[in-house]
Amino acid sequence: MTIAQVAVVGAGYMGGGIAQVLAMAGFQVTIADADATTTRHHLERLRREAVEFEEQGLFDPGSADLVAANLHAADSLEAAVADADYIEEAVLEVPEVKGPVLAAIEAAARPHAVIGSNTSTLPIGGLAANLQHAGRFLGVHFSNPAPFIPGVELIAHAGTDEAAVVAAEDLVARTGKLSARVSDRAGFVLNRLQYVLLKEAASLVEEGVASAEDVDIVVRTTFGYRLPFFGPFAIADMAGLDIYAAGFRTLAEHYGERLDPPAVLTELVAEGHYGVKQDGGFVIPAGDSAPLVAYRNRAYARLGQLLRELGPAPL
Repeated sequence: MTIAQVAVVGAGYMGGGIAQVLAMAGFQVTIADADATTTRHHLERLRREAVEFEEQGLFDPGSADLVAANLHAADSLEAAVADADYIEEAVLEVPEVKGPVLAAIEAAARPHAVIGSNTSTLPIGGLAANLQHAGRFLGVHFSNPAPFIPGVELIAHAGTDEAAVVAAEDLVARTGKLSARVSDRAGFVLNRLQYVLLKEAASLVEEGVASAEDVDIVVRTTFGYRLPFFGPFAIADMAGLDIYAAGFRTLAEHYGERLDPPAVLTELVAEGHYGVKQDGGFVIPAGDSAPLVAYRNRAYARLGQLLRELGPAPL
């Protein structure tokens, strides 16, 4: 399945950013919003933003020209999707809004066009009920702000055709972003993790453990400092899974079963897998850790240089 023509339905902040990304990747992109006037307004904004971002050094040279050449406005949803090989739905995160829009997209689209939803939490299987032929439908979840965040979640529901997933993977790869296949559970991976972190952060404030400002300092200057380079499994592998297991036991003693050691961690430790230092772990095999440590140190030092260059965020 070859994708050349793309439509984005919902051209606001999120959908517009996705449209810019696809246009800069060389796709012919047509946007549609509530009405022709609104769509035209968004088109002008997105072209103007592309020029500003390029002037600021945020977009590569030539990006604004690509957006100007490849991004177009349609007078209606039907006109936008009629010739599209792929359609990205990016309207309000409300089932009662997304449902009719998805049905309208399917009715006007080519029979084999792939339809993706940018929902961030709604189960894809539930949204698929709005379609007559849901095999071509999946979640393709870009993150905000779409032009600058490199990860995309791909969420197939039980009836999604593999060809649709492969086509979406190819589309994302052509933008230079990285995709991850995740299962169809509410919140997927990104927002289950993000919301749990915010929930625990709020609990710390409510319990008087720290202020919101101090919680933010701890997060961004400690474990959050590692996250641009390593995910939680790699971080645990480097620290030592035996250490994590012991830490979970301490937390469970004080906070109850919600912080019991995860079974997958307990099983690895019981089998002698402690991470980098012994027999490998979740994602990092055992072996010479010197190259990994050297990369880690260089990465953290360079991040520190960047933060000093940028200065504090204007909160």
